[in-house]
Amino acid sequence: MQTSILDLFKIGIGPSSSHTVGPMRAARAFAEELAGRSVLGQVACLQVEIFGSLAATGIGHGTDWAIKLGLAGHDPRQVYPAEVPKLLEDIRTRQSLSLLGSHAVIFVDEKHLLWRPAETLARHSNGLRFTAFDAAGQPLHMQVYFSVGGGFIERGDEVGSDDPDRAMPHPYADAAQMLERAASAGLALWQLVEQNECTLHGREELDRRLAEIWAAMSACIDRGLQAEGTLPGGLGVRRRAGRLHARLSTPGAGIDPMSSMDWLNAYAMAVNEENACGGRVVTAPTNGASGVLPAVLRYYERFMPGASPETIRRFLLVAGAIGVLYLENASISGAEVGCQGEVGVACSMAAAGLAAALGASNDEIEHAAEIGMEHHLGMTCDPVRGLVQIPCIERNAIGAVKAVNACRMAMQERGSHRVSLDEVMRTMLETGRDMQARYKETSLAGLAVHAVRRWG
Repeated sequence: MQTSILDLFKIGIGPSSSHTVGPMRAARAFAEELAGRSVLGQVACLQVEIFGSLAATGIGHGTDWAIKLGLAGHDPRQVYPAEVPKLLEDIRTRQSLSLLGSHAVIFVDEKHLLWRPAETLARHSNGLRFTAFDAAGQPLHMQVYFSVGGGFIERGDEVGSDDPDRAMPHPYADAAQMLERAASAGLALWQLVEQNECTLHGREELDRRLAEIWAAMSACIDRGLQAEGTLPGGLGVRRRAGRLHARLSTPGAGIDPMSSMDWLNAYAMAVNEENACGGRVVTAPTNGASGVLPAVLRYYERFMPGASPETIRRFLLVAGAIGVLYLENASISGAEVGCQGEVGVACSMAAAGLAAALGASNDEIEHAAEIGMEHHLGMTCDPVRGLVQIPCIERNAIGAVKAVNACRMAMQERGSHRVSLDEVMRTMLETGRDMQARYKETSLAGLAVHAVRRWG
């Protein structure tokens, strides 16, 4: 594995890691390329072409405003969600933006953002092509970027992710090798991951960043549980997490033996309602699936005996490692493999993380991850009106419940299981490749077609 779990868990803003966070990062990277080539001051205007899934659902996912903020030098980790409307209004009113905050260029959406939903660039359906022109209309520089899921970007003239090669003490390429390395070293999986990550970052930095990630997830849950009102976008979707939380907090409400599912639902929906509003979330592994892992972890923290900062840390280490396996061996992009690559992967990560926190064996952890994905195989990505709301919010809640069940099933087993995590990952990737493109984050089929008829 070459990707750090600290790269997988990105703190950013909603509503989409591939359609918002990735394009913002790509736009900023292009502006930095211009500066690096010493041509930034010569730019008179820009043309940004948006292809495939990015174009098909870009408006609902905020791709347009993410590109503008990225060109202006903003980063999804630092930009404050409450400031975004004013920043965008300034660009619209002035009909210009300042590249990296230092050089003003003309920018009018209708002229400079070109949507090409019927065209897909080779390599990935989430393609962006940036071209900068001088005052005479001559091109200064052109670059292609791909937003490949989870906020990760790849440049068109490079092969592989935007992460450098890294040497780790326990290298492995798949789940089977991960288990073999752990067994030969006599380590629990969380210890194996910890030693690799400490080599990359140092123990102090690793602990600080993991605590920061959980704090951001937890804060997102809390905000979502307190918020009320209707989500933006025109579907009229009402926030439900806060109302459900209030009912569950009523004295006597805990008598219901099935209330555990209600708590998981409330936590997961709280995160994804925040994401739908462009709030601060953590990719786990994506924004569209960002509610599953925090919901399971909050439930574990609150209701399971023995929960502690250390076991939460183990949860994140193992969950992150499972997410990296999918990133490097399959996909975490809904535009590439459907929602099995988002909520399915999140469920697999959360199931493994919970098993690790509960002290499961390495084999039980791998089994939990396998169950979590096996029963998401074939899940389409069909957001209504291109908004990360229907079915995305409820889908995260269901994924959280399935993650807990996957963990429990794995820990009740004795002996080996028939299907391995590597086999289910290969199956997920092949299924995604066989899936028709209209079911992969284009809003051209499924619920995106049938449910929207009520809104005209």
